[in-house]
Amino acid sequence: MQDYLSGYNWPCPPGLTPFNHQKETAAFLASHKKAFCFNEQGTGKTASVIWATDYLMKKQLIRRVLVICPLSIMHSAWQQDLFKFAVHRRVDVAYGSSSKRKEVIKGIAEYVVINFDGVEIVKQEIINGGFDLIVVDEASAYKNAQTVRWKTLRDIMKKVKGLWMLTGTPAAQSPVDAYGLAKLVSPTNLPMFFAEFKNQVMFPVSEYRWLPKPEATAIVHKVLQPAIRFAKADCLDLPDVIYTDRDAPMTPQQAKYYKKLKQEMLIEAAGEEITAVNAAVKLNKLLQIACGAVYTDNKEVLDFDAKNRLQAVKEVIEEASHKVLVFVPFTHTIHIINQYLTKHGIECEIINGDVPVSKRSQIIKNFQEKTNPHVLIIQPQAASHGLTLTAADTIVWYAPVTSVETYLQSNARINRPGQKNTMTVVHIKGSPIEGELYGMLRNNIVNHQKIIELYRHEIDDTA
Repeated sequence: MQDYLSGYNWPCPPGLTPFNHQKETAAFLASHKKAFCFNEQGTGKTASVIWATDYLMKKQLIRRVLVICPLSIMHSAWQQDLFKFAVHRRVDVAYGSSSKRKEVIKGIAEYVVINFDGVEIVKQEIINGGFDLIVVDEASAYKNAQTVRWKTLRDIMKKVKGLWMLTGTPAAQSPVDAYGLAKLVSPTNLPMFFAEFKNQVMFPVSEYRWLPKPEATAIVHKVLQPAIRFAKADCLDLPDVIYTDRDAPMTPQQAKYYKKLKQEMLIEAAGEEITAVNAAVKLNKLLQIACGAVYTDNKEVLDFDAKNRLQAVKEVIEEASHKVLVFVPFTHTIHIINQYLTKHGIECEIINGDVPVSKRSQIIKNFQEKTNPHVLIIQPQAASHGLTLTAADTIVWYAPVTSVETYLQSNARINRPGQKNTMTVVHIKGSPIEGELYGMLRNNIVNHQKIIELYRHEIDDTA
């Protein structure tokens, strides 16, 4: 497979060379009109796809590519990587109003990026848009063949010839999850009806409970072909820790009050000296709104609609191959996340200042040694020192903190002796201030003066 792209000029930024597993993945995809890529999160799937599609464009085998992905990675992963690895190509993001999406689809961009829920809105435009290939990232979103989302893509694929589906967890919850994916890519590998496939891979133990058959793994492997997979453990050239961002745009309700609070801060700050303590308190208020719950001066809590941020966290957890830590700076927000993840069938436990030491020890023991809990939701200040949580290889920062020490020590919970996997740290952000704070934390430069500068910059930008 590696010879398939021999002579190809890999369009990399200066100083960057594709890893071997990325080259092999690109070659595999370029040689299949329809295929699966099951590479684990953090192995550079987007770069492989971009190189493969760029090669096919140079060979004039395809002209346009539609990338369907979660809202949280449209800009931070796909658009950013397309700008990095395909700077000579035209790229656009179909997001916003229906008319804006249609305008982008009908435009001249060679790569169009759209979120899952936007596809149905511009279904006919996509069908008529001249796309030769559709790439679906985090493709487990299409596991259920009964959903409108799945049926919309099925209808589009009657016109489009190429389909690459990417996910690190193709059947993580149940073998039957493979049915919807295979039905789109390789329907000839499947029986005609879902019930027949379910009987092949599952057996009933009661009226409502089914369990996987011993041969389920082999059957799933057979139906999900052609496919390629690299685990992070297979990629010896990866760094020990991979850092990545996820966008979680504020909902209209959050954006309204975020802007209102910034305007109040601007008036309050006029003519007054701003101290680092004051700046940190005010910045925390803005971060609280972005997270979904703000504390009033009377110690009451106002909840906001934070569905985009919660969804982004769930997406990371579902794509992770191992356990996950979610660091959350604010107490009330921890309980919001716990309720949300539990509602979606994800086993969680909480570690914060309210959890007694004896219970905390048992939670950690279970996390390290048992199947569940799968996720720990942690207040960083309560667990940034001493704990070993190497059963997880992924950390999600629900929002940034303003202490470099807390950030580094929290990340060190998984980066300890006993860790066997390449680690991933995911930053969730929904406002420019969060992006700047994460940058400061990674570069060890958050100090009192920087907090004041960040505060001034944020309140001056009231547009």
